[in-house]
Amino acid sequence: MAAAASLPSLLLLLLAAAAALPAPSYGWGVDGHLMVCQIAQVHACASLQTPFCNLLCVLLKPVTTGNAVQGRLSDAAAAAVKDLLPSYAGNNLSSLCSWADDVKFRYHWSSPLHYIDTPDGLCTYSYDRDCKDEDGVKGRCVAGAINNYTSQLLTYGGSSAPQYNLTQALLFLSHFIGDIHQVWDANIIQTTEDDFYGTGVADYIDALTTNITGEWSEQVPSWEECGKNQTACPDIYASESITAACNWAYKGVDEDSTLDDAYFSSRLPVVNLRLAQGGVRLAATLNRIFG
Repeated sequence: MAAAASLPSLLLLLLAAAAALPAPSYGWGVDGHLMVCQIAQVHACASLQTPFCNLLCVLLKPVTTGNAVQGRLSDAAAAAVKDLLPSYAGNNLSSLCSWADDVKFRYHWSSPLHYIDTPDGLCTYSYDRDCKDEDGVKGRCVAGAINNYTSQLLTYGGSSAPQYNLTQALLFLSHFIGDIHQVWDANIIQTTEDDFYGTGVADYIDALTTNITGEWSEQVPSWEECGKNQTACPDIYASESITAACNWAYKGVDEDSTLDDAYFSSRLPVVNLRLAQGGVRLAATLNRIFG
């Protein structure tokens, strides 16, 4: 990925644990979730003609052909997303991709759905062992939440009256697919923007989409796959994140240590990869849900 010539300024991150995986994480932050959703939603801007999509047509040059953006969402998925989003969102899913964080203090029951708490010292993930809340209620973790809201969205377009709030289901699912790809907290994204992309998140998204259609293009089909005719594959994504946390986020780091430029520069490629995978997989999941 293209970056500024100079090394980033000192990255100050305090880790709560070194050898153990964290319990509740801070997530990608607003910009991280925005990037995941924008990567997923880029779709036929010329036909939609909204201010947001017109902006994307300018910003996401690597994936444009003529006046149309070759997006990741199918026509049916793009139409369903547009239908389910509230009108004030202007067909911009990314504008509400942090909604699930915003409502945690109102919907207290949703807090455990943002993460998976694996046993200390283990670098493996098991749904049966790990997907539960602090009271031991199974299925109450980010993987279980992805399965739940995927099932709800599969009822979209049915002949009977909606049983669920599908707008909320879309917003929860979009956010949680970002969460399950998260390994570091939002500080590393903010530092990347400050040091490499002076104009903010738009250029960062541009760089990621360039790699998706270029350097990573041969890997993208495998990212999109979901085995055994499944609609969502959160267990795969969770296992990847926990492996990355052990191999990159916490390896060789002492508790409460201050992390330097070498840590930042060696981990940034993994952060970028997880952001890109999250966006591609959100689009693939929505395509499987809506056709």
